[in-house]
Amino acid sequence: MRERETNAGAWPVRPDQERPRWDWTPLESVGPLAFGMGPHEVAAALDGEVPAARQGHYPWPWHRRAGQWYLTEERFGQIGLTAHYRYPQGVPALGAVTVHGRTGPRIAFAGIHLIGMQVSAVDEALTRHVEDHETGLRVGCGGDLGPDGLNMYVRAARAGDTVVSEARFCAPEWEDHG
Repeated sequence: MRERETNAGAWPVRPDQERPRWDWTPLESVGPLAFGMGPHEVAAALDGEVPAARQGHYPWPWHRRAGQWYLTEERFGQIGLTAHYRYPQGVPALGAVTVHGRTGPRIAFAGIHLIGMQVSAVDEALTRHVEDHETGLRVGCGGDLGPDGLNMYVRAARAGDTVVSEARFCAPEWEDHG
């Protein structure tokens, strides 16, 4: 078998120097986004970026023509993230943020770069961190790893012939199912 260069194809990875650096406060916020924000607040915090895509659902199949449509997520392509919403009091509130591995902001945890990296290297660094600090490691429904109690999971995102790391950061009450 011949060795071939990896092909990013339609999935180019934005270089680190072109990505903004964001802070993460576990269970509270990711960059300018605070858990509990509504969709308009999220867009405003992202400098007015309009979502490239929105997904949602009707609560019952027979309400497809009329009735309340529930927004579940908005994808922001320019900054490189997806905002996930929940409905704790009948209105959408930010419950989780997935920072895309190919294009999203740079975020680190305990000196570990989480976004746009080799997934196995991030997993190894997280495992070493929890062993050194005698904390736990969670495995999400999709096999994603994250430090216990922080509700953050490192995931894999396709980038042509390879994968890069991305992460989902969640509010305390968010239950991640992949």
